Amino acid sequence: MRELIFALEYEPGCNRVADALADHSDARVRSLSLHATAERLWRVDHATGTPEALNAIEDAFLNGDYYADCLATEDCNATQTTRVLDRTDDALILYSDWERTPTCASVPHIARDHLGDGVLFETRHEGRHYTWRLIHSGEGDVAAFFDALKVAVGECAQMEMLRTADTTSARGSDGTPSGLPPAQEAALQAAVEHGYYESPREVDVGELAEHLDVPRSTLTYRLRRTEEHLAKQHVAGERVAEERLASH
Repeated sequence: MRELIFALEYEPGCNRVADALADHSDARVRSLSLHATAERLWRVDHATGTPEALNAIEDAFLNGDYYADCLATEDCNATQTTRVLDRTDDALILYSDWERTPTCASVPHIARDHLGDGVLFETRHEGRHYTWRLIHSGEGDVAAFFDALKVAVGECAQMEMLRTADTTSARGSDGTPSGLPPAQEAALQAAVEHGYYESPREVDVGELAEHLDVPRSTLTYRLRRTEEHLAKQHVAGERVAEERLASH
């Protein structure tokens, strides 16, 4: 099995969910479940944020001109239904059912065409940064998948490859996570070299993003994912060490 992780960085006005998240930097959306056939797509998403952010996200899902995950640039006459399954002050769970038309396109459907059936999907959406994690058999054509995705996305989003590897190599021999993707490694190295982690900071995220020539939202996402990775790696390493000591 192969793991494939990439991100789409949406331009303003191209995706209503991305626009809503960009207006509310505290908000996040992640998939709880996502399934696709040739003609349909079903997914359950979990959103977090302030009540105002959740209102904007709910409106984007329920009242968009067309389905949020469709890569078409205008209404493709697909049939969609989105329902609120649960809502609290800081969380929202949405269920979506999308029946596509021949003019519709989406990441899962393009993946099925080029990577085969049985692809597993996981998504995270922060600001304009939409990250996809795919688990597939490894027998498909990844290059053709990305070529088709690039055509479907057009000028609405920039694509960035974050990781591709065997799922069996995703962890080291001691059970801790493997190294960072190159883009995150570069962001971390630049942040350290330019004093982002000094106290007080010698550079803010906007200045660092300008130095790296990437959007501020992209750099913020990379640093957040890097910090999450390193924190989990540290905790996992501590647990392995404790287990080894306990066994002696």
